[in-house]
Amino acid sequence: MTALHRYLVVRELVERDADHAAELLGVGMSDNPIHRAVYGEGRRTRERRHTAIMRTMLSRRHGLRMEGAFSGDDLVAVAGWTPPGRCRPTAGERAWLALTALRMGPRVLSRLVAWQSGWAAHDPDEAHVHLGPVAVDAGMRRQGLGTLLLLRHTAALDAVGAVGYLETDRPEAVPFYNGFGYVVVAEEKVLGVPCWFLRRPASH
Repeated sequence: MTALHRYLVVRELVERDADHAAELLGVGMSDNPIHRAVYGEGRRTRERRHTAIMRTMLSRRHGLRMEGAFSGDDLVAVAGWTPPGRCRPTAGERAWLALTALRMGPRVLSRLVAWQSGWAAHDPDEAHVHLGPVAVDAGMRRQGLGTLLLLRHTAALDAVGAVGYLETDRPEAVPFYNGFGYVVVAEEKVLGVPCWFLRRPASH
């Protein structure tokens, strides 16, 4: 544990945290290659658009659980996951996301649907805990916050013997997740962006 971590509080997020979490995810993930492909090249536009999508997701995805790290009152890192059987949005949840994207124009909507469909096609049939979204505040990166949240997440998986699963479009994230026992089980380009699909076997 670093000195920084001694001053952090990590807890499950509640409704009053949703706006801060959406903003952190919207800004923190805006430079991801898949988000460039979906939302366009303007950074501020990407941040605004992805924040709106995340706000809708956090308010409508009833199976999604979020954990956050706080430094004082500031939310500085988040990790979300869905339990077995809940990783695919319901028809109603997809409709809310589509309505939010449609306000950004038909191109964003069509590309968001293609992104979601491309990733969903790789969801394992077996019961699994689906990790994501994950983000760390830009000013707090490389201080072990992602490691802290992943250690907590994988410990929870091991406690119940659950299979873990995630997707990433960032090549540098692959070895990071490998360090927590996730193994690449598929690779595919989605919207022209290389994506990796990783599984973590159950501990028992």
